[in-house]
Amino acid sequence: MENRLSSWAMNIASSPTLIVDAKAKALKAEGKDVCGFGAGEPDFDTPQFIKDACVKAISEGKTKYIPAAGLQPLREALADDYAAGKGLKNIKFSNIVVSAGGKFSCYLAILAAISPNDEVIIPAPYWVSYPEMVKLAGGKPVFVYAGDESDFKITPEILERAVSSKTKMLILGSPSNPTGSVYTKSELQAIVDFAIKHDIYILSDEIYEHLVYDGVKAVSPATLSEEAQNRVIIVSGFSKTYAMTGWRLGTLCAPDDIAKAVAKLQSQTSSNATTFAQYGALEVFKKPELAKESLAMMLEAFDRRRLMLYDGLNSIKGVSCRRAKGAFYLFPNISSFGLSSTDFCSKLLDEELVAAVPGIAFGSEPNIRFSYAVSDEIIKKGIERISRFCSKL
Repeated sequence: MENRLSSWAMNIASSPTLIVDAKAKALKAEGKDVCGFGAGEPDFDTPQFIKDACVKAISEGKTKYIPAAGLQPLREALADDYAAGKGLKNIKFSNIVVSAGGKFSCYLAILAAISPNDEVIIPAPYWVSYPEMVKLAGGKPVFVYAGDESDFKITPEILERAVSSKTKMLILGSPSNPTGSVYTKSELQAIVDFAIKHDIYILSDEIYEHLVYDGVKAVSPATLSEEAQNRVIIVSGFSKTYAMTGWRLGTLCAPDDIAKAVAKLQSQTSSNATTFAQYGALEVFKKPELAKESLAMMLEAFDRRRLMLYDGLNSIKGVSCRRAKGAFYLFPNISSFGLSSTDFCSKLLDEELVAAVPGIAFGSEPNIRFSYAVSDEIIKKGIERISRFCSKL
C-alpha cells in the first residue's frame, strides 16, 4: 500500500500550541526550570461546588447515555441565560447543543454549514484550529489580515476584498485568541451588515466572553438584530470561564436548522458530551453566586497578570505590545529583531527556557503569543529571561 494515510490526515496540521506546551512539559519532566507561556488554560482548579455536583452525579449513577444534544435541564438553563443575559429573542433549549468541548462545537458548526469547495473567511491573527477545521469539512479557508496598527481587527472594507460567490461563512473570535482584542458594538454592527449583504453565516467564537477588562463588555453579534440572530452561530463553553478545560464541555447556540444538524452530526460522532460532567456544569446556573465569586477571583488575578506582563514586555527594547482587553493572551510584535517568529520562540526556549507560541501559527509572522494564565512568579521570572534574551539579539 503506497499511501496508508487519507488526504484528510495528510492535509491537517498538528496544533502548534499543544506542541509548544508538550515540549515545555517534557523539559520540566527533565528537571528544567521552564517558564511556560504556551498553553491557553487557566492555572486555577475547577471550583469545588462544580466538582462536588459532578461527583454526586457519578455516585447517583448518572453515567448513561443522554440525548445527543445534551442534558435538557442544562440546555434550558443555557437558553434562559442567552435570553436574559444577552437579550436573544425566542431562544429555546432546542437551539442549544452541548458538545465535547468548544473546539468540537466549532467543528460541528462548520460541518453543519459548509459543503465541499465552500469558502470561509478567516481573519488573521486567528485561532490555530479554524483553518484546519474548514479543510476537514472540505472547505477553503480564505484569510484576511489585520495587524497591530488596527488592534488586530478587520473591517467590512477588508472583508469585501475577500468575499466571493463561494463564500459561506465568516469566523469571528471576540475576545480573540491570540490577540485579546474585543470588537465594539459598532464594529460588530458593520460586520453583521456585511454578512447580511452577502448572505453568509457568522461563526462567533465567544469562549472568552466573560474574561474582559478595563470596563469592556463583550458583545455578541447575534444580539444586534433579529436578522443577525438568524445567521449567527454562537460557540462558547465552560473551559475558560470556570477552569474546566479537561471536562470537555462546549456549547452552541444556533438557529433551528443549524442546531438540529449539529445534534444529528454529534449523534453519529461522539453521541453525547460526558453525562456526569454536564451535571457539574448545570451547577453553575443552580448556584449563580458561587459561580460569580469564582469568576471574580480569576478575573482579578488575570487582570493583575495582564498588566504585569504588558508592562514587562513593553519595557524591553525592541518589543512592542498592545494592551489586550479580553481573554488571557498578549501578542507582542518582535519583528525588530530580524528573526522569524518560529526562530525567535525556538531560541527563547533553548537559551532561556521560556515557552511562547510563534505568531506564524496564528497567521501573523511579526508576533508571538504569551498566555498570562500563569503565576505572578512565572511572569516576573519570564520577563527577566526574555529581557536578557532580547538584549543579546
